[in-house]
Amino acid sequence: MTVQIDHALEEIRRFRPSPEFAANAVADAALYEAAQADRVAFWADQSRDLLHWDKPFTKTLDWTNPPFAKWFEDGELNVAVNCLDRHVEAGNGDRVALHWVGEPGDTRDITYAELTDEVKRAANVLTDLGVGSGDRVAIYLPMIPEAVVSMLAVARIGAIHSVVFGGFSADSLASRIDDAEASLVITADGGYRKGKVFALKPVVDDALTKSVGGSVRNVLVVKRGDNEVEWNAERDLWWHETVATASSEHEAQAFEAEHPLFILYTSGTTGKPKGILHTSGGYLTQAAFTHRNVFDLHPETDVYWCTADVGWITGHSYVVYGPLANGATQVLYEGTPDTPHPGRWWEIVEQYKVSILYTAPTAIRSFMKLGRQIPHAFNLRSLRLLGSVGEPINPEAWIWYRHVIGGGSIPVVDTWWQTETGAIMISALPGVTDLKPGSAQVAVPGISIDILADDGTPVEGEDGGLLVITEPWPSMLRGIWGDPERFKETYWEKFGDKYFAGDGARRDADGDIWLLGRVDDVMNVSGHRLSTAEIESSLVAHPWTAEAAVVGAADETTGQAVVAFVILKASQAAQVTDVAAASEELRRHVAGQIGAIARPRQVFIVNELPKTRSGKIMRRLLRDLAEGREVGDTTTLADTSIMQVISDQVK
Repeated sequence: MTVQIDHALEEIRRFRPSPEFAANAVADAALYEAAQADRVAFWADQSRDLLHWDKPFTKTLDWTNPPFAKWFEDGELNVAVNCLDRHVEAGNGDRVALHWVGEPGDTRDITYAELTDEVKRAANVLTDLGVGSGDRVAIYLPMIPEAVVSMLAVARIGAIHSVVFGGFSADSLASRIDDAEASLVITADGGYRKGKVFALKPVVDDALTKSVGGSVRNVLVVKRGDNEVEWNAERDLWWHETVATASSEHEAQAFEAEHPLFILYTSGTTGKPKGILHTSGGYLTQAAFTHRNVFDLHPETDVYWCTADVGWITGHSYVVYGPLANGATQVLYEGTPDTPHPGRWWEIVEQYKVSILYTAPTAIRSFMKLGRQIPHAFNLRSLRLLGSVGEPINPEAWIWYRHVIGGGSIPVVDTWWQTETGAIMISALPGVTDLKPGSAQVAVPGISIDILADDGTPVEGEDGGLLVITEPWPSMLRGIWGDPERFKETYWEKFGDKYFAGDGARRDADGDIWLLGRVDDVMNVSGHRLSTAEIESSLVAHPWTAEAAVVGAADETTGQAVVAFVILKASQAAQVTDVAAASEELRRHVAGQIGAIARPRQVFIVNELPKTRSGKIMRRLLRDLAEGREVGDTTTLADTSIMQVISDQVK
């Protein structure tokens, strides 16, 4: 297979940091120089500077058994203590850790001292429930303070959390509970979204009836939505009856740097979700380092807001671990950007004087559609830095973000990284780098990136190729939970000791990196990676469906949208008289099985799918069709006329 990635973006605009910003910036060019001189020693210095080690490490990196890296392996620390206790002990207990805003308008300001006490109480409850070091805990919560408390309490006792996004279905939740063999699920009765309460506890109940492992002993339930829930008195406990009354005395134990911290499931091309495993010392080092330097964090004065849900890696690294390790004050918001009105985010920025905002291009494009008059109704002058995450941001959205939200003068950092990388890998440092709309720009200090051709040779000039990471990094995934062979095959088989990211990229004449999208069959919808195989499996599970092919088609709002082509079973085809109704039924079916984020934008009912002689579906031709382009080369098809037939059917 030859990967040919063309680039159509030509961008000549440049934005230099203001002299005032550069003079006060946390990062400077010396970081690049130190990392270039001795990359491993650089990370050792950063870790000692940023974290509290109960037992200092003497070994920085062991890469004797690639692709299995060990960072700071003889050191010991407690991740929760690094995020909480040490700030209280340093005299910052009264600093606000979380400005929490519920969608209905309820609020809580939680200081570092209060958050530490709450985490200690929760840690005691988990211990009383028999959860110990190395045990797995599934967390299925809305964006409420208890989500942060739960993650840190699990980390505090050395257990491993698996946070599952609250929009996932019972089937998705059950498969993740079973794969991790979780002994405890922490959930809520419900949460608020778009003005309504969505159920969570009933989904957990349903998931546990579908679960085949039987590993779950208890379900700990936060009362959030005030909705009626079924209750299993032998299994279920209320948070407010256990955590709220528990002791706030808890002595934290230090764990080895390579002690597992969390599993986070991400889509795989086989359709079976991959449990990405991250460990403690290296992950926290890079999360804290990038949060401090990429966002130019001044914790004494900044109010930071990352809009990501904790169910995704961005919420792990840049809502929970990075910001709290750095002692930041941040906003945590439960709801959607447009509830109860389309200016809700900007109202929050104005109310809390948010100075750093980190969000996704999907959200930015949605605001662009609504018009600048909405953010302009609010005072956004507190903002001094903007960040983008989840997918490449097109230059016009970057410019709109800077000018309309940032007033035309503040930096925008476009960050590239993945669930697997754990932390930001490519980004400008805002006080150092001239900014370029649409480009992720440069590897952060201490990270080694290259762009290779399919045969492993470096790409020359500005041609597109495959993005690889050539040296181990502290926050790298340590494996796929329970499947070391899949870990090696997925990320390392193609280029040996180089990590293959699955993304296409190019370097421009200045050496800046431009991301060109996924080169495998994983789609990026609103910053969420979704497996085509998983959605196809869901469609085929419907009794009407004989065969399905799913592609990611360009969408100006979500980046990519799910588009499905479905062949109905012969026994059903004659009965389906309303194609539009059948398409809608299949869209609903996918949303019910996987989650609303996976609902196809369109489902086309067709008689055939384009296949090669070996039976492989040619998805690129379907993508051409879905995006309204002229269909590409059809010479490898078993029936070269089939694309015209399909094209006529979908019109």
